[in-house]
Amino acid sequence: MGLMNPGGLSLIWPLLAQVALTLVVLFVMGFFRRRALARREVRLGEIALSGEAFPARARQAANNFSNQFETPVLFYVLVIAAIHVGATGPVMTGLAWAFVASRIAHSFIHIGSNDLRLRAPIFTLGVLVLVLMLVGVLIAAL
Repeated sequence: MGLMNPGGLSLIWPLLAQVALTLVVLFVMGFFRRRALARREVRLGEIALSGEAFPARARQAANNFSNQFETPVLFYVLVIAAIHVGATGPVMTGLAWAFVASRIAHSFIHIGSNDLRLRAPIFTLGVLVLVLMLVGVLIAAL
């Protein structure tokens, strides 16, 4: 899948960027949750078993944080598989960065306007990138 990059270091950077995005979303979620508690928009007893009592913005951030452990898990597996089979060239690297870009855009929309007309196509684009990454890993593995 393109020129080989010994060791797969080109794929490490988008992988780390995706991890960093997850951590940023965690901090954003924490900010909105702490703010809701400080403003007394929610009491501790109301959130002991569920975050549903938090205001919408805090729930949006929490939902996005949960989303970082759904399709991105497939991304992590595909990156590791790509490194293992040597599919670490510029095409795979470009696909990896495209996935991360789609997740960043998805997070901005999800935590911001939460407009499904924008969010759904970007999510779909990320899934299509994962499919292309899978094809690249399969071709390299043959």
